[in-house]
Amino acid sequence: MIRFIVPSIILLISVIYLILTFNLPESKVGNPTAAMNYPLLIGFSLLGLSILYILSEIKDRKKIFDAYKIFSDRELTIKVIIVLVLCLGYTFIFERIGFLISTILFLGALLFLINGRRKWLMNIIVTILFSFISWYTFAELLSVSLP
Repeated sequence: MIRFIVPSIILLISVIYLILTFNLPESKVGNPTAAMNYPLLIGFSLLGLSILYILSEIKDRKKIFDAYKIFSDRELTIKVIIVLVLCLGYTFIFERIGFLISTILFLGALLFLINGRRKWLMNIIVTILFSFISWYTFAELLSVSLP
């Protein structure tokens, strides 16, 4: 029964997401439902994938479910928690200090967590290059306003 917890949560999230998407206000300019197209694509994709996930778990219900054993590795569990905290922190600082600085801090912290200090030069180069190329692509080439 434990194997159905995650796919059921994803299914619930996709249904809530779709309900909220259908409640989006219509656009006053152009096609009134154009603002819904991309969120609907994401919502229905998530719904379909969660149903496939549930079906695959039903098919594999006879197999031994030992996915939770990964949490017996203390070091890995701590890294997962740190990544979740970094993601949460990134969402909070993104609007306050802007895309470029927050992305450099977030990506740098992730790379140092994953690669360690020995590869410090590669971590810094990748962090700065990725952040600046992303910023340039969105802000300058695509004219997308970033915080």
